Amino acid sequence: MSSRPIVMFDVDRCVGCRSCEIACAIEHSTSKNLYSAVFEYPPPKPRIKVFKIDNVNIPLTCRHCDDPPCVSICPTGAMYRTDVGYVIQNPSRCIGCRLCTLVCPIAHPRLVPELRVVIKCDMCLDRVRSGRKPACVEACPTGALMLVTEVELAKLRIERLLGKIIAERGLR
Repeated sequence: MSSRPIVMFDVDRCVGCRSCEIACAIEHSTSKNLYSAVFEYPPPKPRIKVFKIDNVNIPLTCRHCDDPPCVSICPTGAMYRTDVGYVIQNPSRCIGCRLCTLVCPIAHPRLVPELRVVIKCDMCLDRVRSGRKPACVEACPTGALMLVTEVELAKLRIERLLGKIIAERGLR
């Protein structure tokens, strides 16, 4: 199991407000300010996307795979793993070939046509290294997005499962 924290989501808490998308776009804007970012060209793009499937909202971002196919297939080395295991993309090395978009199991990286480069979640690495949470997690008003390790996630799942069992049996 990996000890590096990644962004996980709780579909029961996500209301589809898209605050995470806005916060991510602002974090990746030149100005880092909502009011100025609106006028930037090209407009800043979020690296997280909330999908609505039936009545369920699913905020999806890069899973920072242990064996990332996007890194393996990138012909220029634009996709790489950091020293702590996050999958990051260097836009200055990207040629926009989109091979990473084809091999990603969740189709996360995507081309920005105006820039002719691919973008993807970078975990707001500067923020995380300084002790802050990624912009999407910080902005989530319902706590649907969490920055957790796999061990912490397993603990949360067990607690949730036990809570359901206790509730079903009327032990509370």
